[in-house]
Amino acid sequence: METAFRAADILLPAKANMEKWAVAACDQYTGEPEYWARVEKRIGDEPSTLGLILPEVYLEEPDVDKRIDRIHDNMRSMLESGFFAYYSDAMIYVERVQSDGMVRKGIVGAIDLERYDYHVGSSSLVRATEATVPERIPPRLQVRLGAKIELPHVLVLIDDVEKTVIEPCSAIKEHSKPVYDTPLMEGGGRIKGYLLGEKEKENVTEALEKLNDNAAFNRKYGISGYPTLLFAVGDGNHSLATAKEYYERLKAANPDKDFSNHPARYALAEIVNLHSPAIRFEAIQRIVMGVDPQKFMAAAEEKLGLNNTLSNQRVISVIKGTERLGYIHYPTSELSVGSLQDFIDGYIAENGGKVDYIHGADVVKQLSRKDNTVGFILPDMQKSELFRTVIKDGALPRKTFSMGHAADKRFYMECRRIDR
Repeated sequence: METAFRAADILLPAKANMEKWAVAACDQYTGEPEYWARVEKRIGDEPSTLGLILPEVYLEEPDVDKRIDRIHDNMRSMLESGFFAYYSDAMIYVERVQSDGMVRKGIVGAIDLERYDYHVGSSSLVRATEATVPERIPPRLQVRLGAKIELPHVLVLIDDVEKTVIEPCSAIKEHSKPVYDTPLMEGGGRIKGYLLGEKEKENVTEALEKLNDNAAFNRKYGISGYPTLLFAVGDGNHSLATAKEYYERLKAANPDKDFSNHPARYALAEIVNLHSPAIRFEAIQRIVMGVDPQKFMAAAEEKLGLNNTLSNQRVISVIKGTERLGYIHYPTSELSVGSLQDFIDGYIAENGGKVDYIHGADVVKQLSRKDNTVGFILPDMQKSELFRTVIKDGALPRKTFSMGHAADKRFYMECRRIDR
């Protein structure tokens, strides 16, 4: 049974300072150019994934095209100079010590892009958890076009309550040395990676096949007739969507070519278990600006049935620092955040205003003191709600949750060739 996850031909530096090699995901610290300036200064002239990615803080810079050209040149130079060690048909078991001391376990391998569809309403085996913003794909695609290798910061979630897929791989530590073991810069914790043997890879595949059983899948969620959702993209969906777009363009440009085994059909990613204690969901709050608070809340009461009578969906509104707990009785989504977001979008479309997405209830309380502003504090999404909501609603509302702090996002480490 095909599970859409397989071993990959992985590249790692044959010899390098691994602490300087690994850097944070390109879509982090976008409002902190000083962070990336520190990283660049720290690395100096040593080989690093920083030379192979485009931090998105630089997307609007006038020299962005030159930066991309340098990225492509660096890739070619590393491949031609023999910089990389080559691991054929590999899966790498990863243990990441996060900034909070928790250990996140995962397995790096290849996701089959033929089994991935990021569009809302998708029924593919691999799906986005949140709505994909098309405008975010072209800048990333510009980097991938002409690139010879890829580096992943994608984290893909599996709903493995019994911990049958990833966790048993920790036994590899008893008889194997890591292929890398390094601290991560700028408070990123530490990371170790172990090359899985043939038996361990077989065990991973067999465990994924059991999770992929459609009858068991439907029983698990108390549903009937739904196609299996095995992999939900938790972080890096726009990067995975870019890989998909790149692959689809290749196929369209070469209609007579066989792409069944082409490297671009796959994208390197790390799968992690939703039920790992290290995986934490934090709600992303809302601030609505440029509206009359009283009129806005009156409309919310009418459209959402927002009142103080208990229901399954709740939200705290904040005006001038004053908090009010309300319950939604006319939901339009499986989650409070979805019902609220639908209302906000509709109200702004008709009446004007602007919505911003905020990390931290304290920030919401502070910002809500401004004139013509309403803040909303939402409950954290429960892990048990993730797959069920994606299955029924098609995708979560945008900016539903954050999966850890910036320092704990995936750092670039492994590479893979995507050309022939």
